[in-house]
Amino acid sequence: MITSKPLKLAHTSQGVGRGSSGGDDIGLQESYRGPVRTEFGPPHPRRFFWGSRVALPVVVAVIQVMGTTFAAGHGPSRRSLDLLAYVLLVAGPAALTARWKYPVPVLLGTFAVVTAYELLGYADGPIFISLAIAVVAAIMQGHRRVAIATVALGYGAFVWGEFALGLDGAPKLQEAIAVGAWLTALLAVPEVFRVRRERFIEASRARAEESKRRASEERLRIAQELHDVLAHNISLINVQAGSALHLLDERPDQARPALAAIKEASNEALGELRSVLDVLREGSNGAPRSPTPGLDQLDTLIARSRAAGLEVSKRVEGTPAALPASVDRAAFRIVQESLTNVTRHAGGANAAVTLRYRAQDLEIVVEDDGRGASAPHRESGNGIPGMRERALALGGEFEAGRRTEGGWRVLARLPYQTQAQGAS
Repeated sequence: MITSKPLKLAHTSQGVGRGSSGGDDIGLQESYRGPVRTEFGPPHPRRFFWGSRVALPVVVAVIQVMGTTFAAGHGPSRRSLDLLAYVLLVAGPAALTARWKYPVPVLLGTFAVVTAYELLGYADGPIFISLAIAVVAAIMQGHRRVAIATVALGYGAFVWGEFALGLDGAPKLQEAIAVGAWLTALLAVPEVFRVRRERFIEASRARAEESKRRASEERLRIAQELHDVLAHNISLINVQAGSALHLLDERPDQARPALAAIKEASNEALGELRSVLDVLREGSNGAPRSPTPGLDQLDTLIARSRAAGLEVSKRVEGTPAALPASVDRAAFRIVQESLTNVTRHAGGANAAVTLRYRAQDLEIVVEDDGRGASAPHRESGNGIPGMRERALALGGEFEAGRRTEGGWRVLARLPYQTQAQGAS
């Protein structure tokens, strides 16, 4: 007894999250949620630090507090650091813990904190770090308009705010230019990273789609192989089994050839089926245990069909040429499926297989002179659609239909140079 377990072709892809609602950029549909682990490897340590909810805000808080304390002791200021100053220095980094979940409120809150600190006249220091990170986080999640508006408002507040409130004189030209350049860079740099991330996401999506397409093509190819292997051999077994049952009642001594043909056909089916399953287990790079069927096995195929009671003749026109493996395999399968259809639908008809090696392609003609079945009957299965798909996939032609004089005719033309070879 042969037992088998179901085989699964699993395809996994890393999903891409959708952007938070209310994003200003329709084109940026994906939102960044910290470090992304993809199929290409673990997240980079720097990406992990940047996406961390707590680690980065803690580091920023330490830098802002220590840097501002140092600056207060070595530079002029209108107001010494007090409890409120330290609260403002810590409030900005604390808000950054929610920068990926609520980017716009965090940006506006951080801007309010930094603006209050500046207008209160405390010592200049690295308090702008938290605001810069909030701007970058908002842009990376698609809120460019809010970020630009906030930066523009900040330029006016930081450069002209103290002068407008009468707390200080007019800003110097160099100071206004320097702050404008810094804020422009603050908008440009994250925009560059955002575009790069969009391209990476699009490339990842394209790779996933290509992988799905290849998997679908491989499933179709395997389905065609299984259909050709099983349909042909089981049809022969069915014919021989019917013959053996008939002979067992009337002439049991003549049933032996039919039983031998059944054994040979079943062994052939098991061998080819095992070869297909080996490819499934080992992947596309695994070599099958049995040779890939081609026209060199056509005589064996015809002999088996004759053993099933079908009269088959073969004719070769032109000089046989070396065929690409895909063409050789497709030609054999088309002949095999055609003879299978004759065996199943045309009774004890006579079949003729003709191979014409022409200048640019191989022409295959399989005809039978039996009573034949109607076109809908033969088209109802997967045989003719499968043959047509094989031919068209190679850039060839395929026709099938009833002959005017009776019987059925299959015609396929397979170019020696396939579409894949032409593209390369």
